[in-house]
Amino acid sequence: MLPAHALLSAFLTFQTPAPAQPATPAQPSTSEQSADRAAASAERAAAAAERAAEANARMAEAIESLARGIARTAPAEQPPAEQPPAEQKPETAAEKKEAAKKDVWDVTVGLGLIFITGNASTVTFNGLVAAERKTENWIYSVTASGVYGESRPPGLEGEVVTVSQVTALNAALQLRGDRRFTQKISGYLLGAVDADHVKSVEFRGAGEAGLGIIWLDTKRSDGGDAFLRTDLAFRYARETRFQYYPSRTDLPDVALSGPRFGAAFRYGIAKDVAFLEELSVLPSLIEGSRLVINSQTQLSVRLTQTLSIATTFLFLYDSEPAQGKLPTDTSLSVSAAISF
Repeated sequence: MLPAHALLSAFLTFQTPAPAQPATPAQPSTSEQSADRAAASAERAAAAAERAAEANARMAEAIESLARGIARTAPAEQPPAEQPPAEQKPETAAEKKEAAKKDVWDVTVGLGLIFITGNASTVTFNGLVAAERKTENWIYSVTASGVYGESRPPGLEGEVVTVSQVTALNAALQLRGDRRFTQKISGYLLGAVDADHVKSVEFRGAGEAGLGIIWLDTKRSDGGDAFLRTDLAFRYARETRFQYYPSRTDLPDVALSGPRFGAAFRYGIAKDVAFLEELSVLPSLIEGSRLVINSQTQLSVRLTQTLSIATTFLFLYDSEPAQGKLPTDTSLSVSAAISF
C-alpha cells in the first residue's frame, strides 16, 4: 500500500493551474507594441520553463516517495537458511582410547612368582616389561624379560640339609624399530641380547633386518579385535657358551645366520579375553644345519582397566644345544600384568 502523502504530492503536481498573466497595457505605437509583445513572450517562455522545472522537481520527489513506500511495504529479504552440519558418527570407546594412545608409549609390566616351603623349597620369579610407541611413520618397541629360580630337593629330618640348586637364570632384551611404507607394510631393524646360564649360554647377541606385513588389524563392536603380522628377515647371531652347572667349564663359541620367519597373532575372544601367539623359526645356513624355534602361547583375561591375568606356555627348541643339554625346553606360568 502507497503512503497517502506520496499520492497527494503526485496528484497536486499535475493539477496545479498556470498562474494568470497580467493584462498587457495598450501600446502607443506599432513598433513599441511589437517590442512589448516580444518581451512578454520571453517572460512567458521563462515562466513556462520555470514551471516545467518545478514540475520535474515535484515529479522526482513523487517518484522518490513512491520508491520509499514500495521499499517499506515489500517483505524483508530473508537470509539464506543455514545448512545443518553433516551428521557425524559418534566415536566408539575403543576409537577414543586408540586416539588417546596415539604417539605415546603403551607400557605393560608383568610379574609371576612361585614360592614353596616345607619338605621341599622352591622359588621362581619371572618378570616382563614391554613398551610400544606408534607414530605416523614409525613403530618403536622394547621388550625386556628375566627369570630366576632355585630349588632344594626334599630330605629326611635329621639329615644334612641339601644345598639349593639354581633351576632358572636367564634374561633377554630386544629393541625394534619399524619404518612404515604404508599402513600395512614396513621395513624394520632389530637388535637383541640374551643369556641363559642353565642352558650354558653365557651371552648371545643378534642383529636382524627384514620386512613386516600386517595382514589383519580389525576391531569389533563388542570390544574384541584381531591382529596378524608376519616378518621375513635375515638374522645373524653370535653365541658364547660356558657351562655353569653342575661344574664350571668353558665351551666353544658358535654362530648362526639365516632367514627368519616370524608371526604375531592376537584374537580377542571377548571384550576382556584375548588369545596371543608369537612364533619364530630360524634355520641357520652356517656351521651345520641348526634349527631354532621359539613359540609363546598366551591367554589373557583383563580384570580391570589396567590389571590382567595371563597364562603363558613357552616352547623353545634348539637342534644343536650346548654340550650335555637337551634340545627342548617348555614352561607354563601364570602372571599378573599391569598396563598403563
